[in-house]
Amino acid sequence: MLLLASLLGASLAAAPPAAPAPVWQRVAPGVEYRWFDVPSSRGTARAHLLSVDLGNARVSTGLLYPGVVAARSPLSTLADGAGAVGGVNGDFFHLSENQHPGVEATGAPVGPAVADGRPLKAAVPNGQRFGPALPPGTNTRQVLGVGEDGLARVGELVLDGTVSSPEGELELGGLNQYALPVDSVGVFTKDWGAASRVRATCGTDTRRDAPCSTETYEVTVRGGQVVAVAETPGRGAIAPGTEVLVGREAGARELRRMAVGDHVNVTYALVADGQVAERGAYRFAVGGYPVLRGGEPLSGMDRVTPAVRTAAGVGEGGRRLLLLALDGGPGFRTGLTVVEVADALRDLGASDAVNLDGGGSSTLVARQNGAAKVSVLNHPSGGAQRAVPNGIGVFVRGEDAPQGRG
Repeated sequence: MLLLASLLGASLAAAPPAAPAPVWQRVAPGVEYRWFDVPSSRGTARAHLLSVDLGNARVSTGLLYPGVVAARSPLSTLADGAGAVGGVNGDFFHLSENQHPGVEATGAPVGPAVADGRPLKAAVPNGQRFGPALPPGTNTRQVLGVGEDGLARVGELVLDGTVSSPEGELELGGLNQYALPVDSVGVFTKDWGAASRVRATCGTDTRRDAPCSTETYEVTVRGGQVVAVAETPGRGAIAPGTEVLVGREAGARELRRMAVGDHVNVTYALVADGQVAERGAYRFAVGGYPVLRGGEPLSGMDRVTPAVRTAAGVGEGGRRLLLLALDGGPGFRTGLTVVEVADALRDLGASDAVNLDGGGSSTLVARQNGAAKVSVLNHPSGGAQRAVPNGIGVFVRGEDAPQGRG
């Protein structure tokens, strides 16, 4: 088996000599770390792994993020700020905006996000995402998270929201996301941050590089009443108790029917798909590209393109969470394909798994030798940590740290 060979210290001549892989190192009760080498036809990849026992009553997980959706920070800063004992980077995100000159990049992630049981954002359209091509039958709504039952799972979160006004009821097409579906209305809240909302009206459902919409409208609602309208989306922090509605095409035409003083009610939730809904709501969730389902790699995934990658797997019926990040050091930078990552997680005991953002974003942090702060345990391929919008944090009660988000 792929992993068995790696754990025995197998390596190829192209890789630098390496000492035998260390035994598990205890990070905290219920959390262990190790690294191991994975041989491939291109050379050797080095994997860094956190194994998290969610059956331990002291252990929990949560979303690491900078306090708003459209912002970024190094993973170690996010982990230490939340009191986490370890973690990995999370979802793919809107890093740059060279396809629409003059439009601000938001830094916001692709998929849904839930923190402390509260929905932060919904998924962008499939054609607006970043990352490898999606396997057939999957979409940007896929997440990895932990439910109110304390068990990890991979599922799907769908936005269910409405805008009610004297003019009728509209279905919401977005929540705090950098790209809205064509003809839709999206809502932005204090959780979005101060970034410009213009990018939400650029591209289409199938083409990220399509031009920005020429038909937009924005309505600001405070305390259930329209207080301002504008022809184009704005920017700046949104106060608590305020919602900003952004419409494009048909959605913009619907918003134009509203007037200052109108009473408007905005409601929204992220609803789990039928397979997991009966297990309760997500306590935390992060968007991810599904690679393993029921112990089998998904069909249609790229078997050719290797990269430095981050991934998360679920084992032991949801009681085990496996957080993996490849090393981006010069001797290991060829990385693995998504299929090879799926195989590695399966060999580790995962039944379901997602691929997270990779390349310069791939980072794994943990506390070592009783330290009060985390250290970066892999080598980010850019030579230093990249600022990221979110990550998966691991928390252990009683480790001289504040209880983290989870």
